[in-house]
Amino acid sequence: MDGSKKWIASLGGAIAVLCATVTAAAASGASKPLDLRAAHAASHSIDTRKTSDLPMAARILNVHNRERTRLRLRPLKWNVHLEREAREWAHRLSRTGRLQHADSQARNQTGENLWMGTAGHWPVETMVGMFIEEKKHYRHAHFPNISKTGNWADVGHYTQVVWRETEEVGCALATAHGNDVLVCRYWPAGNVWGRKAF
Repeated sequence: MDGSKKWIASLGGAIAVLCATVTAAAASGASKPLDLRAAHAASHSIDTRKTSDLPMAARILNVHNRERTRLRLRPLKWNVHLEREAREWAHRLSRTGRLQHADSQARNQTGENLWMGTAGHWPVETMVGMFIEEKKHYRHAHFPNISKTGNWADVGHYTQVVWRETEEVGCALATAHGNDVLVCRYWPAGNVWGRKAF
């Protein structure tokens, strides 16, 4: 596979919850994740000072940005276009009851983190927090050699959350058949082959 191809990988499994991540890693600047005019016009910062009274989007963004701030990384902005795409995919997954990543083209080359668990039992802070908990296995090296376990998939959610070049996120939650499904989309995608997360 030459350097211009996209690398796609999947992973799964977390305590009592099934999580997965897939990110398209562009080795060249030829990919067009989104129409940048639309993406940036739809981006905005959300005030995250009082988390107990915040809408779900702000709570999710707050958890992402707390970890990014800890690492001195630029905070992410919320993107309503990514949120809309995430919602469509979350509804589809909730109807099937399976976690499966949208293919790279269907998600406009964006990164994607998925989470599934028993409906109503998990606050969104815990869902995103499980992505971040993977940092216990993280090794600061070039992708894919980024996990102390030897399997990059054990830290793939985390590295997408803290990927330095990622600027925007949009997530959505759907419930069906007794499960909550969280889908988060990231632009630009992280987990790029041969690069460090931050």
